[in-house]
Amino acid sequence: MYSKAEITRLRQAFWTAFGQYMAPVPSAEGDTTNWINYKTGVKNVYFRMQADNRRASIGIELTHPDAGIRELFWEQFLELKTLLHETLGETWAWEADATDAQGQPLSRIYHDLPGVNLFSRDDWPALISFFKPRLVALDAFWADAQYSFEALK
Repeated sequence: MYSKAEITRLRQAFWTAFGQYMAPVPSAEGDTTNWINYKTGVKNVYFRMQADNRRASIGIELTHPDAGIRELFWEQFLELKTLLHETLGETWAWEADATDAQGQPLSRIYHDLPGVNLFSRDDWPALISFFKPRLVALDAFWADAQYSFEALK
């Protein structure tokens, strides 16, 4: 077991290391990007990476508090499903009605990597190898897809 302080330190160390690893990688449009806190430019649409002592996940979260508006965004993503999967090179899970850790409703499109532990430095290469290509692919997808959401802003 890790202490709360050690968990915080290891989590911060991993995300700092990952951010430094990704810093030289340009976005699909050739810009520098804060990969850890990726800005989609669309309110309530987030690219999220998470990891703990059992798994890692990366995904798109739609968090608009109005269920009807969240559903409009979800339907727009469904229209782009083929493009998303082609860009990612794999099929992700789609969950229209989910809740976050605080019990707030959301919709999400995600991919998990089970059996990795953020708190074991030995797993960091596997975590980086999991996150990097998917995050870069999400950025490439978003470079084209974001314009589909202009009318929904």
